[in-house]
Amino acid sequence: MKIVLPSNLAAQIEPHLSNDDRIVKLDLQGNLNGDPSDAEVYFHEWSYNTFFERVLSRLPNLRWLHTESAGIDHLLIPTLVSRDLIMTNSAGVHAIPIAEFVLAYMLDRAKCLSKFKLTQQQDRWLSYPEVEALGIQELMGATILIIGAGGIGQAIATRAQAFGMRVWGSCIHPRSLPGFDLVVGTQEWRKLLPEIDYLVLATPLTAQTKHLIDANVLKSMQASAYLINIARGGIIDENALIHALQKGWIAGAALDAFTVEPLPADSQLRSLPNVFITPHCSSISQQMQQRVIGLFLENLTLYKAKKPLRNIVDKAAGY
Repeated sequence: MKIVLPSNLAAQIEPHLSNDDRIVKLDLQGNLNGDPSDAEVYFHEWSYNTFFERVLSRLPNLRWLHTESAGIDHLLIPTLVSRDLIMTNSAGVHAIPIAEFVLAYMLDRAKCLSKFKLTQQQDRWLSYPEVEALGIQELMGATILIIGAGGIGQAIATRAQAFGMRVWGSCIHPRSLPGFDLVVGTQEWRKLLPEIDYLVLATPLTAQTKHLIDANVLKSMQASAYLINIARGGIIDENALIHALQKGWIAGAALDAFTVEPLPADSQLRSLPNVFITPHCSSISQQMQQRVIGLFLENLTLYKAKKPLRNIVDKAAGY
């Protein structure tokens, strides 16, 4: 069986393959080191998104595509959606680092850590009244609403609950879920906005969730509320968010995903003092990569045995 692998992961995967497997490596410039035309399997890695369509066009016999990411919106081009192939994602392997990132964002916000780092760089020692003026908060007793109560949402919820937070969530089929005090449907969460301290986005980007966070949502939140996006940039109407941040509708935002990435140099989000920007990296950790490889190898064994694969996604639904 011929398999196309990203060159940066091939060395870790090859020792686990059988003698019958043949490898074609794809490098970061989009070059293939062999003929991929008869390849059945393609392991797609996030760094290779820019030439995904070109690579796909060279794989006429592709039967199974696995992607390192949990979200698949960036891959749903017409030439993929129309093809009869199995697509699997890596949902579940990113939950730990993303959940830890969300806790880090909230702790930075509550404990004013970025402000203290700035005063250190300025060689300043804040007086007690100056520290009091920062408005340091506790997470204990604060309310968090997580839009998207899947694996990532649940990982965030259990960690937030451990800090003594009141944890609410929303999902398509509301039910009792680990870590949540309350789970509501995909419309009911809007009624909760005036009561929350943190709004966390952990939902896929689909036609239904595009610009889900708009001016109406932002106006409904408390002026002291904080928005965290570790999902996809398109879920937020960025112009509405910029306006909300400038006008003080909400206190601030921590953003790990953007409509255009890398975030353009002239984006107003870069210069707003109440925005914490990270370069779409909340899912990354050394341990995560090993889990991705483990999932792929497990699915490869199932594929060869003609058994159902884990994490099959619905290309039409977008997740």
